[in-house]
Amino acid sequence: MKHIDIKEFRKQGYLQELNRRFLHPLGLALEVYIDKNGNESLRNIWDYRDDNEGIYFDYKNSPKERIDKAKSKADFINREIDKRKNSREQLLGSTIEPI
Repeated sequence: MKHIDIKEFRKQGYLQELNRRFLHPLGLALEVYIDKNGNESLRNIWDYRDDNEGIYFDYKNSPKERIDKAKSKADFINREIDKRKNSREQLLGSTIEPI
């Protein structure tokens, strides 16, 4: 089985979009820990399920540079999803696998 490096997972935007699109609305967040040597690992799942609004990045009050970086990551993930969309829909009938 192939694996993706956690640093790449974070830098490419997979972590951001996993959190933003799925976990944050549920009040959860996957945390990446970066040690003093720069090694990255998955660490914890934050749990704010008791908050009605869940977790959010507060882009509304963020500097333009942060917003631009987040948009770039979201665009990358959207392109990655689009690459597989037709194949998944043909195989599964949907982009997301039905249960």
